[in-house]
Amino acid sequence: MADATSPMITQLLYGEHFKVLEQRKLWSRIRNAFDGCEGWVSNNQISLIDETEFEKIDTLDTPKYSTDLVSYLTSENSVLIPIVMGSCIVNTPTLPYTFEGEHIEGKMEKYNIVRTALMYLNAPYLLGGKTPFGLDCSGFTQLVYKLCGYQLFRSALEQSGQGDALSFIEESEPGDLAFFDNAEGEIYHVGIIMKNNYVIHVYGKVRLDRLDHTGIFNTDTGNYTHNLRVIKKII
Repeated sequence: MADATSPMITQLLYGEHFKVLEQRKLWSRIRNAFDGCEGWVSNNQISLIDETEFEKIDTLDTPKYSTDLVSYLTSENSVLIPIVMGSCIVNTPTLPYTFEGEHIEGKMEKYNIVRTALMYLNAPYLLGGKTPFGLDCSGFTQLVYKLCGYQLFRSALEQSGQGDALSFIEESEPGDLAFFDNAEGEIYHVGIIMKNNYVIHVYGKVRLDRLDHTGIFNTDTGNYTHNLRVIKKII
């Protein structure tokens, strides 16, 4: 709902574009063009563009994403504006800012997924978060795939509907996704498979744990924390 005390379901990073579905005095209900996620944003944190500009951005073939933990934009008045890793800087021509930091574009080979995931290692958990300073399990997997040039939906349940299911862990490759369900059989958690039966996922923080046919075995506590439901090959 349109309230500053409502739970956060996701975040918009700099340069992400969206459609405004409903506008009020202080809040707007929007739909993110990247993943279709809907929610309310504060009007003083967004810049409105016309439909022509929106469609121009929407048809770009090669998005460019910042790759430094924190990069900076420069305004027309030479004021620095910080942006985080994963921000879309290809859209900056429509805004009065310039970007000169490191960036990445295009689709990368599958082995880059794990390497990219390790850039977020030890980042803290934050429900709805999508930055190295706080993120949730599906925000993590979405960001990693995004930086490698691939599109995932926002929630673990939605992501579990993408790609092809594998019958056994032994069929998986580093970079595939593992999904986990709760006691009610609902998929609520996701992680990225690594070599040698490891998984990188968000549980308190972005961390490495063991993975087997039962689920995730927490190497700190010595017990299972998540029950394996399905393995998916997205790429």
